[in-house]
Amino acid sequence: MSRKLSWFLPETPDVLGMLCQQAATTITGMEALQAWASGDGTGEERLRATEHLADQQKRDLRLALTTAFITPIGAEDVYVLSERLDAVLNGAKDAVREAEVMAMPPDDAVRGMVELLVQGVRHLAVAFERLGPRSGDENTATDAADEAVKTQRQVERVYRKAMSALLGVDDLREVMGRREVYRRFARIADRVDEVAERVWYASVKEV
Repeated sequence: MSRKLSWFLPETPDVLGMLCQQAATTITGMEALQAWASGDGTGEERLRATEHLADQQKRDLRLALTTAFITPIGAEDVYVLSERLDAVLNGAKDAVREAEVMAMPPDDAVRGMVELLVQGVRHLAVAFERLGPRSGDENTATDAADEAVKTQRQVERVYRKAMSALLGVDDLREVMGRREVYRRFARIADRVDEVAERVWYASVKEV
């Protein structure tokens, strides 16, 4: 009898584990972005391939949420965290495409912003690992989320400095192109912030 009953037990997919896998893929993609910014010709191709993998992981996670009877944190929070994290990698891919289309190779400002973006995503991955009951660490998910936000504030400073430097450039095409590229990377920092904010929201609800 007990064996028959076990057939009807609800599924319990490890949705937090899947979210962490998506975060690890996102780190790989952002590291490919960093390689591109440093002049590695394979960086863009690796970024695109990683973005496709992350898309599949996001879809798999959504499917798992439809079958999960119970989740360590709110199912809606898992969904939104995955969606917002996906926007980070999509933004990176779009920024590279914009830079290539406008023939604006990465400069020191872009390299500085990208380095900080990579740091921010790494902090987000740590935050995900600390969500729910899986973590016995005295440090909390929100601590890691706060660290992510701090790095993105530094992105804003690099962005402002780079935009200010454009005032001394006479080539209008250079000014317009660089301004748009800088804005693209600054928007990625906004996406990182949005993920961090949702970590806070998800954590507060569990208290």
